[in-house]
This record gives sequence, C-alpha cells and structure tokens, in this order.
Amino acid sequence: MTINLSNTDVNILQLLQGDASISTAAIAERLNLSQSPCWRRINRIEQEGYIRKRVALLDRRALGMEVVVFATVCLTANGRQNLEAFEAEIVKYPEVMECYTMAGIWDYMLKIVTRDIAHYEAFVRNTLTTSPHIRELHSHMAVTEIKNSTELPLDTQL
Repeated sequence: MTINLSNTDVNILQLLQGDASISTAAIAERLNLSQSPCWRRINRIEQEGYIRKRVALLDRRALGMEVVVFATVCLTANGRQNLEAFEAEIVKYPEVMECYTMAGIWDYMLKIVTRDIAHYEAFVRNTLTTSPHIRELHSHMAVTEIKNSTELPLDTQL
C-alpha cells in the first residue's frame, strides 16, 4: 500500500486522533492553514481511507467495567473452516474488545472487558467454553493499567 500523506496531512491526523471533535477551523488555526483547504485535506484523507471512523472513547471504569483480561485461545482444529467459524462466533460477543490471530503456541489472543470477576467467569463458563472450536483457554488478568492509547505513532511511522 502506498502512503500518500504530506507532513500537513500527518499533523491533521495527529490532531484528529487526539480529539476527533476538534473543528476544522481549530485545525486550520493550529496548522496555519485557511479553513477551506484544511477541510479539503480532511475530506481527502477520509475518502482515501486513512480515517476509518470517528468515535467517542468511553471511560470503562466510570461505566463500572473493572476487569480487563487477555485470554489466549487454542482451537480444537486449525483447518480454514474452523478458523472462520471461530472468528464468526467471536465477533458477536461485546465483551471481546479485540481479537488477533497469533504466531506461536496460541491461535488467538482476546482482549475481554467485563464489569467484575463474576461476570468474566460467567462469560467464560456460559459462552466461551461452550464453543466447540475452543480446545484451550488461558486467562491473563490485567492488574494495573500503565498505558492505554488509541493514538498511532504517526511521527515515527511515516
């Protein structure tokens, strides 16, 4: 994939990923641009797919979601059908915030967020372990959150 972004485009992306509600006028002012060209740049960046969507980031603790678990999963079989069936199943669970295929001893890594340990246990017992695709599941409880960011390191990557 060819990345077609100028330094100004990268600066716009950095501002937007820091605060998606920032106005075009504020972005233009911070970057010493006039508003219309700034709006056109933002529109082009969105059209080219560099911005997937704009969202509100919620505070999980304020909403009573205290538990973060990284669960490693090994499947019963590794055939393409089994992988696709597991993936189609796992995307349905709102507790699973992220899911990655892994290279190494585990097939998948899940990031799961729940209200408390009891909710996590119920989710594992009543949902995950009932899946015919999961052979092994290991839970790794997060104790202290040191860093949690949604901002990509644009200045070092482009």
